[in-house]
Amino acid sequence: MPASPSTPIRLCIAGEGAMGATHAGIFSRMPGVAITALAAADLGRGRQLAAQHGIPHCSDDLQACLSRPDVDAVVLATPSGLHAEHAELAARLGKPMLIEIPAALSLADTERLVSLQAETGVPMMVAHSRRFAPPHTTLRERIQSGDFTLHHLVCETYFFRRNNLNMFGEPRTWVDSLLWHHACHTVDLFCWLLGESEFDVWGQRGPDHPELGIPMDLTVAMRSRKRCTLLTMAMSFNNKGPFGGFYRYIGEEETYRAFRDELTDSEGKVVDMPGAMPAFEAQDAEFIAALREDRPSGCDIASVLPAMRALDAVDRIMRGAA
Repeated sequence: MPASPSTPIRLCIAGEGAMGATHAGIFSRMPGVAITALAAADLGRGRQLAAQHGIPHCSDDLQACLSRPDVDAVVLATPSGLHAEHAELAARLGKPMLIEIPAALSLADTERLVSLQAETGVPMMVAHSRRFAPPHTTLRERIQSGDFTLHHLVCETYFFRRNNLNMFGEPRTWVDSLLWHHACHTVDLFCWLLGESEFDVWGQRGPDHPELGIPMDLTVAMRSRKRCTLLTMAMSFNNKGPFGGFYRYIGEEETYRAFRDELTDSEGKVVDMPGAMPAFEAQDAEFIAALREDRPSGCDIASVLPAMRALDAVDRIMRGAA
């Protein structure tokens, strides 16, 4: 991997959908990075995205893209159900990767990828973007230092997705998971904020959508065994707005609200976070920095195991198998 900033790290973006486009936009503006290939299942959409960002090669053959000598690493923004398969392919070809959340749709597949990283030595970072959002990084520092005592993290995650559309309102060829994708963001955030891995969990699910075949409403609850800190989550694909993930940090010293990259206190005043970089930009910059510095990233795949274990336990409870 190039160590000098004057030598660009050459990327393949795998995925022409919403997150592939998001990463392409960020990396195309990032100094010391060149996007040399785009792997797209839909070549028409892929070629449009490649032309938009000046990506010289576009193909519907991911293995061929990853085998190119001008590809140093890959961003896997393919459908969630293909993440584990594509990560294994990249690892076998020796290509470090940034895997869009979730790393996989099961604990077993995630554990297999962690073992594969140890076996091959190929770095795997997972795009748990909440870890890089300024409100959450700010409060984590305060929690870890003892300056802020968190009693209860309350999260509401709302979308209106009764049709199979992505975040840009475009048709999807695969069905998103409210639990393994959207809940994964917050479950991982909770584990990361506390630096703990042992939790009591509980969950319930509403009825499956007749066409999409997934529950459209979920409740997830967690309690840390060490500090007895609580997490309460309400999630819906039936909500008509506003959309996104809304966080309330209820603490001993203050109550804060976080939405995207903004943090406000109990009086609604914006908390200043000087020098903070937006979450997606900070996350993608960390991927490149970890490669250049030959170190584990701030979201190495092994670090997401506590969250995946908690999700697995919640999933089994919801399915009546616990």
